[in-house]
Parts: sequence; C-alpha cells; structure tokens
Amino acid sequence: MRRTPAFLLAVVMASAAAAALAPSAAAQSADAGPLAIAGSVPLWATPGARVANADPTGKVTFRVYLTLADRAGLENAAAAVSDPASPSYRKFLSDDEVRSRFAPTPDAVSAVRDWLTSAGFAAGEVPANNQYVEATGTVAGIQRAFGVNLGLYRVAGKTLRSADRPLLVPSAVARYVAGVVNVDQALSLLKPAHVGANGDAAADTVGQPRATRPGVVPPPAGFVNAQPCSDYFGQKVDTTDPAYNGVQLPYVVCGYKPGQLRSASGLDGPERTGLDGRGTTVAVVDAFASPTLYADAAEYAKRNDPDHPLRTSQYRQIVFPPTPGTEDPAQCDAAGWYGEQSLDIEAVHAMAPGANILYVGGADCSDLGLDKALNTVVSKRLAQIVSNSYGDTGEDLPADEVDAFESIALQATAEGIGVYFSSGDNGDESHRLPKPSADFAASSPWVTAVGGTSVGIGEDGKKVLETGWSTGKSTLTNGEWGKEAWQYGAGGSTSVLFPEPNYQKGVVPDALARQNQTGNARGRVVPDISMDADPTTGMLVGLTQTYPDGVRYGEYRIGGTSLACPLMAGLMAVADQFRGQHGFVNPWLYRVVARTPAVADVRPVTGAGAVRVDYVNGVNADAGYVTTVRTFNSTDQTIRTARGYDSVTGLGTPNGALFLTLI
Repeated sequence: MRRTPAFLLAVVMASAAAAALAPSAAAQSADAGPLAIAGSVPLWATPGARVANADPTGKVTFRVYLTLADRAGLENAAAAVSDPASPSYRKFLSDDEVRSRFAPTPDAVSAVRDWLTSAGFAAGEVPANNQYVEATGTVAGIQRAFGVNLGLYRVAGKTLRSADRPLLVPSAVARYVAGVVNVDQALSLLKPAHVGANGDAAADTVGQPRATRPGVVPPPAGFVNAQPCSDYFGQKVDTTDPAYNGVQLPYVVCGYKPGQLRSASGLDGPERTGLDGRGTTVAVVDAFASPTLYADAAEYAKRNDPDHPLRTSQYRQIVFPPTPGTEDPAQCDAAGWYGEQSLDIEAVHAMAPGANILYVGGADCSDLGLDKALNTVVSKRLAQIVSNSYGDTGEDLPADEVDAFESIALQATAEGIGVYFSSGDNGDESHRLPKPSADFAASSPWVTAVGGTSVGIGEDGKKVLETGWSTGKSTLTNGEWGKEAWQYGAGGSTSVLFPEPNYQKGVVPDALARQNQTGNARGRVVPDISMDADPTTGMLVGLTQTYPDGVRYGEYRIGGTSLACPLMAGLMAVADQFRGQHGFVNPWLYRVVARTPAVADVRPVTGAGAVRVDYVNGVNADAGYVTTVRTFNSTDQTIRTARGYDSVTGLGTPNGALFLTLI
C-alpha cells in the first residue's frame, strides 16, 4: 500500500450493503415461530429444474455460520487499517483482538451447538474464530430440522442438491445464525480459473481419467506442447501457412520460464539484491491435493530455475480429508485441480523464490471445503498473503453463503492478510450467461481481483507487447483460415451484489460503475490489477500426468487468471519483504499508485496474435495436428481494454522496482 494526502476510506461496503446480505431471521422477533433465513436457496433451484428427491438416508456435512458479534465494528476496523489517511493504517489487529471484539460469541456457539445436537445432528468442528459450527446428519434429519424438502436439480450440466424453500431455524437461535452452507451444493459450481492444456476452459474434462474407486483420482491426462513453438515471443514466425489478415504471425511461446517472468515484471534486479520474498509466507488455497505436488514443483524448479530450488524448508501443506456428504472427487474433477495446484505453487515460487509457501487443500470443491481452507489460514494467521485461483460463474449464489465468505474476508483485512482472487477466464460471462456478470468471489470489495493480460516477452527478457487478455480463435482448414470467434479472456464486469467501494470512486469511469445496475446505483467493478494470463503467452508448468505409455512427470504451457493471481501474490511477497506487511492493498492501489508509472496502463492493440499448433490427441502426431490463430484483444463482449482503468485489466500491471517502491 502507499501514502496519500487525504484519502477517506469508508472503504468497501456501505452499511446498507451489509444489511442487504444479512439474513432476515436475525432481525425478526425472538418470540416468533421458526424463522426463515433469507437468501438460503439458490436461484437455480426452480421446480422446472428439479429431477428427483434427495436420498433421505444420504449423509450430509453442513456448516451453520454464526452472526458476528459486531459486524459494523469489524468493517470499521478493517477500513481503518487499510486507509493511508487513518492513524490506524497498517496497525493490524491480532487474531485475539478480532476474536474478543468482533467474532461470534461463545454463547452463540453453545446455543447453536445445543440446538443441532438436540435435533439429532453430530456436532463437529468450531474454528478458532467461532465462524461456524459444523454438523453431520441425514437428508431426512435436515428436512425435519429446517422445515424443507431436499431435491436434486439440474444446473450447468450437474445434478446438485438444494432445499425447495428458505431454511427455517427456531426463533431461540435465529439471532445467532447468519447462514447455512452445504445443505445446497451451489458452490460445487466453483472451478479452477485456468485454461486447460488443450486450450479450452478448465471445465472441459474430456479425456480426463476418472477415479478407480471413490476418493482415489489418478493424475490428469498427459499433454505435450506441439512444435513449432518459441522460447520467447517472436522468435519463430509462421511462414508456411497463409498470412492471417495479411500478416505472417509468430508461433506461440512454448511457455515462459521463471526467469523470463521475473525479468518482464522488473523483479530480476531486486532479486539480485536479495529481494526474493524471503521471510514471507504465501498461502495457496485449492481443492484437494495432488499426491506429487511438492515433488513436481521441486522438479520443475530444478529443471527451469536451477539457481532457485524449492527447498523442503520453504514448503508445507495442510490437506483436509474428504467430507461426508460431498461430491466424489472424480465428479468434482479432482484431477483437473492438480494442474491448478502445480501452476499456483510454481508461479508463486517463480516470482518470489525465497518465500515460504503453504498449500491448503480443501476437502472438496464446494464452499464447505474451500471456505474452510481459507478460514483456516485466516483464523490461525498462517500467512500474510493468500492466492485463490477459483471462482463461480457469475454471482448467482445464495446470499447467506456470500455473507459467510465476507465475514472471513473482513477478518483477513483487519489482520493484515492480503486475499487475492482470479477474476475468471470467461470475460464478462456474456457467452455463457443470459447477461454480463462479474464472478464471485473476485467481486468481493474486500479482496484484490487479479485480471489478465497477453504479454510478449522478448529475447532480452523485456516486454515487447502487452494488451488485455481477450482471445479470438480461427482454425486452419484446407489451407484457409476460418471465421474468427471469441475463445476466452480475463474475467471482468460490474457486480450486482456489491456497491461501488469508496476506493474506486474517481478512478473507475462512471460508465463502468453503472453497468449492470438499475436506477442511479453504482457497482464494484472487477478487476483491480493484472498480470500475464493468456495461454498464448502462458507459463511452462510441470506435473505428473497420465500418458499413453504410463504415469510420469511432464511439462506444458498453461494460462488463465489462475496464472495471474499467484504471479501477483508472489510479487506482493517481495513487496512485503521490502516494505513490511501490506494486507489489503486496494485503497492504496487506487488512491496512490494509480496513474503513476508504478502501474503500467494496458492498452488495446490491433492485428496482433500468434499461431498455435497442437496434437489432435494432445500427446503425439499419431492423429495429426490442428493449427489455429489466437488473436489478441478480441472485442466480442461488453468489456474492453482501454486507456486508463478498464474492466479487463483494471488499473494495469505492476511496474517492477518502481511498484515495489511506491507500494
């Protein structure tokens, strides 16, 4: 963060927004009958989408989130420690201070636990910050206790569980209950925000090996970069195929290596002086854990960054066991998360080779697993920075689940923990949803949303091209290039859940703040800042994969804002080493660093792109090749790269040593 003369931070959410997210049950009369938790049913749980009743004997582990003892006080404290004009700026609270002043009370825990056990549930974990009480029971027991019927609903190609109406809780405990998570499976729709090796969205799991038995998932299907590809941008030019719009384009890079990424970000000079992130800890949160995660990351560093090995003393992990009543890891595409995990660890280490890395693997890909993993880091203060490379498609989540996440993000901010989220890989979501949308949780005003760029790194390690990541794709067929179509791009848009935070006022253009709104409302715009994300200019990663001839380590190029997010987290680890713990950086980014050379404004380019050659089968030439052009800066959506702040790249990209100085 940085210094600014008169910055009033009434930082992110107005109290009106907090009230809008709060369950109505807490505000109703305590002597009423059972009270409904407002916002506890996903919008997709409609009668027309229901396909069956849930098995009444099925086991479900769920979590009752508790109302903060003083939410307004916690918001004020979080705002104060993030406000450069405040006397409390960067005077972060301890976890004990947060617990004693703002967290749910022991009385709340006891009351809710007693109610759950009296209803026949087995009460489980209560974390150190009293955020929730976990419980396990049957579908039939949940239906009785909460006064609902549980059904199975078809949504986004999955069959997910949900209640048919808002959950009811006894009036005696209603004031303690903020929400209930995992009775529905809305957050099973969360997905890693990387683009798969085959160049398609991570949700595409065609060819992925499946579990041989529940809970055991083999490595993902192998992928090999086809030749030709370049060691640096522009090294090899395609002179064999027809020109594309009159231009002979370069071949894509084979995947940038750590030294190239540090150099392009201006961290090579600081690294030579000892600024490499040492003394800091970056936590990486994902679902599940590859059994070869550390070994693969260490092998990758050995091969591609030998002067900066990933030592065992730098790495540790916390991996939660499978949760009863959640999806089988195979159905949650656990193997698809393995590439995400390797990318995250290797990208953080690439930018901050001296930093400690804590990997926290959620028990499943739902909110139950991922929020628990994030809350573990926050409640125990295990890291200064948290990188989260996953998100929802849009913001269609039950309000009580959004509120539960916000409670964790608020505590992180108050304690000086910077939480970073990928902005998504599907642009404004207009190609998949009925209308444009930002993705949650990147849209939360208490996190730093990291967008993406397309970056050309030249032979000397410097940027020769940079623009917002928005890819058009054209396939070569019978010697002719086909019609170009939008393929993917950095997530961004204007939130309908959260109002415009004060830190964005005066920096984000009015036209963007008013998108997706009604009346005179203004919303939170995503992203905040960006790093390289385009798979066409992506990073080389390495992990154990399943090839036709067996299971072994292999490397390939990958991209997505899942790359941008850990790159940014690694850069901030270097900044923390240099200037001390930063915590939530958005207020400083917008009020001090914006419009200075410390952040490079990312602008549109025209006529640029690269030729990509892939094996049809992903691993060898047996089935032939497919050749495509990937163009930069496609405009086939409502968000565009532009001068100044834009909803593809945010404020721009950090500019090396100058950024470290001003941040």
